[in-house]
Amino acid sequence: MATESGKAITIKDWSEEDRPREKLSAKGRTALSDAELIAILLNSGYQEKTALDVAKELLLSADNDLETLSKFNEKQLSKIKGIGPARAITIMAALELGRRRKFTDKQDKQQVTSSRMVRDYFIPYMTDLPHEEFYILLVNRASKIIKHCQISKGGVSMAAIDPKLIFKMALEELAPSIILCHNHPSGNTEPSPADKDLTRRIVEGGKHLDIQVLDHIIFTNDSYYSFADNGLI
Repeated sequence: MATESGKAITIKDWSEEDRPREKLSAKGRTALSDAELIAILLNSGYQEKTALDVAKELLLSADNDLETLSKFNEKQLSKIKGIGPARAITIMAALELGRRRKFTDKQDKQQVTSSRMVRDYFIPYMTDLPHEEFYILLVNRASKIIKHCQISKGGVSMAAIDPKLIFKMALEELAPSIILCHNHPSGNTEPSPADKDLTRRIVEGGKHLDIQVLDHIIFTNDSYYSFADNGLI
C-alpha cells in the first residue's frame, strides 16, 4: 500500500489506537482480531502491503480458519508474499504454542484410567501430523504414567518400529507395563494387518520380559481405536 507520492504506508502511519501492538497494550489481547495478532508476529509488511494486509491474505489462504492454518508447513506459509522462511517459522512456532497451551495440565503421574485418557494425553503430540509417529507410554504398577517416549517418525503410511528399542526404553525405566500409540494421517482408525502383527509380536515379546502391553491405540485428529477396548489385547 502506498500514498499518491509513492511512499509506502506502514502500520506506523495509522492512528495509534488502530496499531495492533498499541491496541493490544491498551485494550488487551482479546480486542484484537486473528489478523491483527498475526500482524504482530510478522512485524512488518512490504512496500505494497502492511503486515495486517499480509496477515489477512494468509488467513484467507486458510479459509480464515486457524485450525487449518495450524496445519500449514513452512513452504505453504512462504507462498504468501511478505512471508519468508523466518516469518513462516515464527508463525508455526506461535501456533504450536497455542496448541500446546490447551494441554498444559500436569501429565506426570497421571493415572491411566481408560483409552480415552491416553488419547487425551497424546493430543498435543499427535494432532495435525502429516506423517506417522509411534510412541510408547510407560506405566508403573499403580497405573500411573512414568513418561512417554517417541519410538519412530515415518512417512504418510508407515513408521518403522523396532521392538528392541521399545523394550530397551521400558527396561531402562523399570516399567512393568506399556501402552503402544501411533497415528494414522489418513484419518482411518482401523488397524492394518501390519498394526495387528506388530502388536502381537510386542505382546509376545513382553511376556518374556515380564512387561505387559496394556493397549495399542491408533489416533486420528477426530477419533481413535483401542485394541484393548475391542478385545484384541
